[in-house]
Amino acid sequence: MPQIETTWAERPAGPLLLGVRHHGPGSARAVRAALDAARPRAVLVEGPPEADALLSLAADERMRPPVALLAHAVDDPGQAAFWPLAAFSPEWVAIRWALEHRVPVRFIDLPAANSLAMTQGNGEGDEDRDQDGDGGAGGEEGAEGSVAQAPIDPIGVLARTAGYDDPERWWEDVVEHRTRDGEAVDPRAPFAALAEAMTALREVYGDGGHPRDAVREAHMRIQLRKAGKEFGDDIAVVCGAWHVPALGTRATLTADRALLKGLPKVKAELTWVPWSHRRLARHSGYGAGIDSPGWYGHLFDAPDRPIERWMTKVAGLMRDEDRFVSSAHVIEAVRLAETLAAMRGRPLAGLGETTDAIRAVMCEGSDVPLALVQDRLIVGEALGEVPDTAPAVPLQRDLTRQQRTLRLKPEAQERELELDLRKDNDAARSRLLHRLRVLAVGWGEPAAGRASTGTFRESWRLRWEPELYVQVAEAGTWGTTVLSAATAKAGAQAASATALAEVTALAEQCLLAELPDALPVVMRALADRAALDSDVGRLADALPALARTLRYGDVRSTDTAALAGVAAGLAERICVGLPPACTGLDADGAAELRGRLDEVHTAIALLTGAAPASPGTTTDAGTSTGAHAGTDTSTDTSTNADADADTGANADANGDTHADAGGLRGRWTAVLHKLAARDTVAGVVRGRATRLLLDEGRLTEDDAARLMGLALSPGTPPADAAEWIEGFVGGSAGGGMLLVHDERLLGLVDAWLTGVPADRFTDVLPLLRRTFSAYEAGVRRTLGELVRRGPSAGGQAATGTGAGAGAPVPGFGPGLDETRADAVEPVLRLLLGLHDDPGPDGDARSGRAGRAANVEEPLGATR
Repeated sequence: MPQIETTWAERPAGPLLLGVRHHGPGSARAVRAALDAARPRAVLVEGPPEADALLSLAADERMRPPVALLAHAVDDPGQAAFWPLAAFSPEWVAIRWALEHRVPVRFIDLPAANSLAMTQGNGEGDEDRDQDGDGGAGGEEGAEGSVAQAPIDPIGVLARTAGYDDPERWWEDVVEHRTRDGEAVDPRAPFAALAEAMTALREVYGDGGHPRDAVREAHMRIQLRKAGKEFGDDIAVVCGAWHVPALGTRATLTADRALLKGLPKVKAELTWVPWSHRRLARHSGYGAGIDSPGWYGHLFDAPDRPIERWMTKVAGLMRDEDRFVSSAHVIEAVRLAETLAAMRGRPLAGLGETTDAIRAVMCEGSDVPLALVQDRLIVGEALGEVPDTAPAVPLQRDLTRQQRTLRLKPEAQERELELDLRKDNDAARSRLLHRLRVLAVGWGEPAAGRASTGTFRESWRLRWEPELYVQVAEAGTWGTTVLSAATAKAGAQAASATALAEVTALAEQCLLAELPDALPVVMRALADRAALDSDVGRLADALPALARTLRYGDVRSTDTAALAGVAAGLAERICVGLPPACTGLDADGAAELRGRLDEVHTAIALLTGAAPASPGTTTDAGTSTGAHAGTDTSTDTSTNADADADTGANADANGDTHADAGGLRGRWTAVLHKLAARDTVAGVVRGRATRLLLDEGRLTEDDAARLMGLALSPGTPPADAAEWIEGFVGGSAGGGMLLVHDERLLGLVDAWLTGVPADRFTDVLPLLRRTFSAYEAGVRRTLGELVRRGPSAGGQAATGTGAGAGAPVPGFGPGLDETRADAVEPVLRLLLGLHDDPGPDGDARSGRAGRAANVEEPLGATR
């Protein structure tokens, strides 16, 4: 960049054009120095002129950047644009300088009413697209469909001309670090140099691939003329450096007005909203495309010795994260950064040098702790604030009031929130978050919390993003409060929903959000859709949401009688229509139906008041379903004679032992029996139905082994057999542990697998790999050891039960070795803190005698 030696007294007459790079701390410092030296009578800033009335709020002590001007179309709030400003933004510095010195300040860019109409709601503010050095990418379609000139990056062009391969590094060297004893050589020098460079670029590249700039610059020139008539030439203009040559061009007023004639226009509203450094760091959407806003903020705020202060910040962060970082680390990191800057020919250590020094000295060469520095400091977590006096839609004001009442502060950093719905404040928080979800305001998303079988706990993942202000503005069309808006939107969604699952999900949301006025409307829509829908798949998709709704209704004390009737009706129709729907399915359809089978099974368990059994748990009949070690667990509740005949299950002579005898649970059990026994049903569905019956204790192990033997018989195609195995023991349903504890079933699988013909093995291999790869490493290892040593003679584990009782498993003894047990028992008692009981003769009892005396007191029990 050429050196400009013009003194301040020799500056040419006319407005003072201060071309800047948006969000550049060097430009911000230079603007402040230039304004202090020039003392203009008025300051003009690039921005939407409708926001002039909001400029006074920038002087409010409660206004803390980063903030942004939000403009949105009144008739379509989703059509919005942002103009973000950070503390180190030159525009913000100019605004604050003018307010502090009581100098008029105005925006002169194209009105937001025109820019919103021209952008067609593409989600970018004008400032974000300025060619001040940030550049752009891609082309745009011209009127004839040809691709127009690709936008150029002015700073990139200048950097390449100077021999730099990194535009950011060039900008730091010539602007951010271009100082002498902490002060600029000449307040005007940086701006004169940039103006000369941009003039040369525009002579070559014209509008740089941004035809809209001509319209914007015409409006700026018109506003500049108006200010000149009012204040004379003693005015300062702060705008993107790319626009400086155009603003200095002698253009007639008629020509500028001709460019603005006929522009589209919408009614727009503007306000201030908080912004965040994280959003400034994004290159797309509403971001400003700054890679290191936290670093830029540090450079702007640090009064002196920025590298030493930066390293101290990093050391503090490392110590907060329990990493050992001493003062010696800070000293060595500073020295290394300065050495790297000297070796690379840079006037001052930049972000690259400091990052390399931090990695080498404080992170021991690892990028893992360096990622923390990148996220917390280089980008930063700052979230701005705006005063309550800033304009806002009524819905936003109601949301802000509730956030304060419930002590839910919006934060830019993601955090977990655990709620106990038995507490009034937590219940109110839950209602607010669920109502915002109905309004599509994505502040919080449900998260998987700590394991609990109760319904009184909720876990949320919260993060406040600036775009949520737009979402709130959009939701404001439904009402002025969160409750009224959520109620109105839920009713409208119920009326327009076309799928039954949509209405059931909406009913669940209404219950969770406690929308009593919307729930009757949703229930009527649900009853209508359920009566007209005969597709079993859609019914199965709808039932789980209803079951969850009924379950959650208990803890929220909500009347769900109407929902219970609809859910029971859906369940009955599923029981009738599911068996025919399970025939004639292809592989994808069968896999989809298997998932629905699991969901319906869980839903019916919730509707009947019983939790579904899982492998390794105990059923309500008191029988362990995890080991299946030869114990008869049959408590079949089905009264269907055909089902009993098909499965060989023995119905309890005294009737069903479950509370829902002859009810919905019994009919669902009969459906599972039918699915497990029918050869026309897809293998994966038959296998899954068999497994559900076995886990529920509604099928004996002998019957399960018989069904497996039939499914894996030589007459069954290998692909069908593999599908049955996938349904029975596949996925994360605990099938691996079932095979570990029941060697008879494992032997059947092993015998079938070894008997698959070689030419068919490759066909079933993908299914088998998908089935067994879902097991945990320990389960796979145990299965491998069992297969390696071979099954027992009777096919049973050495438990002394079942058909193979007394037949030892290879690798285990035929029975209990009491001598070895006597040697281990004292040590085990010592570990458990148990003391030997004195016998009748006063001696401690141990060994066989001790075990006999402790028959009624299992080992490990406490007295």
